[in-house]
Amino acid sequence: MNQSDTAECGFRLGLPNRADGLSTSFATSYAGIMAFMAVASEGSFAKAGERLGIGRSAVSRNVQKLETQLSTRLFLRTTRMTQLTLEGQRFFENCHLGVTHIVSAMNEILELRQGPPRGLIRISSAVGFGRKVVAPLLDKFMKAYPDVAVDLLLDDRPTDFASEQIDVAFRNGRIEDSSIIAKQLVPMQMALCAAPAYVGAYGLPQTLEDLARHQCINFRLSGGRTFEWEFKVDGHVRKYLPTARLAFNDADLVLHAVLKGWGIAQLAGYQVCDHIAANELIVALPRYAPDDRGHYLCYLSRQHLPVRIRVFIDFMTDEIRALNLHCLSEFDAGSAGVSMGGLAA
Repeated sequence: MNQSDTAECGFRLGLPNRADGLSTSFATSYAGIMAFMAVASEGSFAKAGERLGIGRSAVSRNVQKLETQLSTRLFLRTTRMTQLTLEGQRFFENCHLGVTHIVSAMNEILELRQGPPRGLIRISSAVGFGRKVVAPLLDKFMKAYPDVAVDLLLDDRPTDFASEQIDVAFRNGRIEDSSIIAKQLVPMQMALCAAPAYVGAYGLPQTLEDLARHQCINFRLSGGRTFEWEFKVDGHVRKYLPTARLAFNDADLVLHAVLKGWGIAQLAGYQVCDHIAANELIVALPRYAPDDRGHYLCYLSRQHLPVRIRVFIDFMTDEIRALNLHCLSEFDAGSAGVSMGGLAA
């Protein structure tokens, strides 16, 4: 006897033999039980049919099938009345608790779908965007919806919605997974930046070839891959993998190193806008910044979204779009270099 045979025998031995008939025809049994409960509650096959939204004859057939399965008469029927037998009364009392639990469970799910927002939302976000943008907005969201709990996971890896039980994910860049809903919140700008102290010592690159002479700082993605810098030239995205003496797997540490004047790096607009406005960073080659990336809010399906997730999506969409995350248009591209030189594909 193999393992599966053993498991099956163990399962069947654990059940009373008389339950086997019900377990092999559960759909019929369930319909019969619901019809039986409705008749017992209403005291009439006709009224039970109205309650269930089916005809009187369908109610009668379902009850008869249940009686056949149980080999027991559950009702005494006359032309003037319908009442439970002794066995029917006992069956009703035993079933009532289970049906009450089922109805309660269904009502709870409907409340989660249609009622006031409540329950847990599991969120995933890229680390830098989660720290800088998402996390600071959570306090306002939770004050607006006090019955909603939030679990935020920061991770630069692609989101596995199923295994991690993620409801909503914030992703950056380009979304190529057609199996998810990806709602762009705002465009994602990328800026090549350096601190004034660094610019005073080394200047700014005027072409891509100049980057070989500069102290570049790399961002290492989850899994060890180095983030490639991107530029848009003549309508096409061109990638550049800098040689760097310094690399971090945390975007905030890359920003910190650039602010200290240790080198130059390509950073996301949401990280650097405030520092640029405060003259703590200088933008290089802004006219070649890529313009086809975005910050996205992702989820699996538009259908049957619980109300807590719908209000979270709407809240974050409005709040993030109201932030000043689009800053590169404020700078004069002409001051950052006139040529991309021998740019390679």
